[in-house]
Amino acid sequence: MPAIVGAMKVNSVGTASVVHVGDVVNISPYSEVKTFAGAGSFNTGDGLYVFNQNSITNTFDSDLVDQPQVLNA
Repeated sequence: MPAIVGAMKVNSVGTASVVHVGDVVNISPYSEVKTFAGAGSFNTGDGLYVFNQNSITNTFDSDLVDQPQVLNA
């Protein structure tokens, strides 16, 4: 059965967001991100002791596109 949609106002849509209007079979949002972090950045836990001496994070990336995002696949 077709959907009847009244007035809509969308202020903003994020990069991994979905705007759904009407009938749909499957919605699969897709996003990708590249994260640079130094040594010990993602450690979690209680009583954690991390000792990093002279830590350097190399953020140089010569690629223009690492993983192309095409047709939401």
